[in-house]
Amino acid sequence: MLTDKVKELIAKSRIVSFAGWQEQYGREVINIFQQADDEGRYLTDEEIEQIVTLAPQLADSTTQARLLRDNLQQIVAQARGDVLAVYPQITQPGGDLYPPARAEACWRDFWHFLRCITYGIAGRSTKYTSEVGLRYMEQLYRELKVPLPAMVLGLEKLKFYSLQQFEEPQRKDLALYFDRLIRAMKRFSSTND
Repeated sequence: MLTDKVKELIAKSRIVSFAGWQEQYGREVINIFQQADDEGRYLTDEEIEQIVTLAPQLADSTTQARLLRDNLQQIVAQARGDVLAVYPQITQPGGDLYPPARAEACWRDFWHFLRCITYGIAGRSTKYTSEVGLRYMEQLYRELKVPLPAMVLGLEKLKFYSLQQFEEPQRKDLALYFDRLIRAMKRFSSTND
């Protein structure tokens, strides 16, 4: 059972922000991204088409985000497998991700991390995170005793398997979107040591 404090932190742990995008895109484009984030889901094909109609310069980046969305189950499964290979006891009784519901919450976070990263990619902005939301997420993770080294590894593996979907020239540019969230998660880790 989640405590009231944890429920409050979950509600405040909104790690995406489009506040810095007003200079690049009109309100209509930002609203499409915001609605998807408010609903905790990836952009739909229809929304991607609307974005490209309103901001044609995003045609390539929204295609990249769509490719990640379309392969997210495989990407998350591979990242999860690598985390379990490095931390084989983590889901066993006494492990940091036991009982199974706790492990499922971790894998769901991987799904959401990739979702947030795809917003940045689609909007061609590495400034897609909210510092306030990240601070609340850090507090939430501390309160729940989330195994931060495993989460950082999971993000690094999401990056690795996501970048495998692309040709070499695209990988360097796309890595920046992952690195933003990885750096934030590493800061959590260093403040919890």
